[in-house]
Amino acid sequence: MTPKPPRVILAALLAGTFTISSGLPAKDSPRVFAGLTVHEWGTFTSIAGRDGQAVEWSPLTGSTDLPGFVEHFRDGNFKVGLRGTVRMETPVLYFYDSREENVSVKVSFSQGVITEWYPHATRVEPVASLFDTSLYHAHADGSIAWDSVTVSPNLRAEFPDEAQDSHYYSARQTSATPLRVKTPTGEQQEKFLFYRGVSTFGVPLSAKLTADGKVQVKNGADEEIPNTILFERRGERVGYRIAGAIAKETALDPPELTGGVDDLGRELVGMLVAQGLYVDEAQAMVETWRGSWFEEGSRLIYLVPAGFVKGILPLYIHPAPAQIARVFVGRLELVTPATKNAVETAFAADDKPTLEKYGRFLEPILQTVRASNSSSSQIAKLNGYLGAVQSSLIAQARRQK
Repeated sequence: MTPKPPRVILAALLAGTFTISSGLPAKDSPRVFAGLTVHEWGTFTSIAGRDGQAVEWSPLTGSTDLPGFVEHFRDGNFKVGLRGTVRMETPVLYFYDSREENVSVKVSFSQGVITEWYPHATRVEPVASLFDTSLYHAHADGSIAWDSVTVSPNLRAEFPDEAQDSHYYSARQTSATPLRVKTPTGEQQEKFLFYRGVSTFGVPLSAKLTADGKVQVKNGADEEIPNTILFERRGERVGYRIAGAIAKETALDPPELTGGVDDLGRELVGMLVAQGLYVDEAQAMVETWRGSWFEEGSRLIYLVPAGFVKGILPLYIHPAPAQIARVFVGRLELVTPATKNAVETAFAADDKPTLEKYGRFLEPILQTVRASNSSSSQIAKLNGYLGAVQSSLIAQARRQK
């Protein structure tokens, strides 16, 4: 891929323009550095319960295609069934600089724990043992730190790779400056800093189904939700409705299943760029999550307010960059009547391929189906199946670790 001209040149020109236009003599003007630019994107994934709020689930279960070199939380007492309300998925930090520079980076995670990362981190906390319920008890916020990251614009990078396909690699398709991190076993190189985690914080959006078939969406944040999309997929049929910004609340009609994921992908790229990402970063994010955001079922896809991200996920970089953009997408899975009926029908017919389409969300969907079922025999059957699903998912996640 042909590298793009360093964006810091433009930053330097803008900085110079500001100094000249201020009318101050150069010697008295505050010194402005073009310096480092940092961009980040990531996803907060949750599933809404019957009251519209994000419910507890087991976000570490289900399939993953992370490459083997990615590091995991490996405490011997850590149970794979750790439950939370939010799966923080694939935040990546990109760095841009025209000269080599060493930086330190730390991210804190409110009410959460960091579970995967790459390159090798200096510290991942808390270091104490974690059990299934520990995220609901008082404990220090999770955090991850890289004490020495070298931003290397002239590096002929050799990024780790594996033969297997992985959505992880899509995030490299940008013009970000390569990074070097020294570890006890040698140097690691990557295009970004990557981390993931689980938390119990309340997401900024809730979504409740109304009696007339609409989705009542409420914004619980102090800031406006910049943009919102209601998406639905049933087999090969796809639909989406762009709701725009939400200050307080709105009611959305279900989308007609006459759309296409390519069109929606282009819409999302535009929304992400409007929030501050470069075009190639936005394209990399959509490509990374194309197979997940546009899978079977119904969900709200929304842009998380910047202030909310800063409060949940404080970022510290030294020396401080001249410019930072952090763009997070929220995904709130919905158990609509169509999803509920599809799962109930598949469950009654023992249609495992259909049930498996819902992956890690199947357990909370079945919990919703059970809560609305009045048949004692069906409830008993659901209880047995839920137990089997939970055991299977946990066993699968243990094999992946």
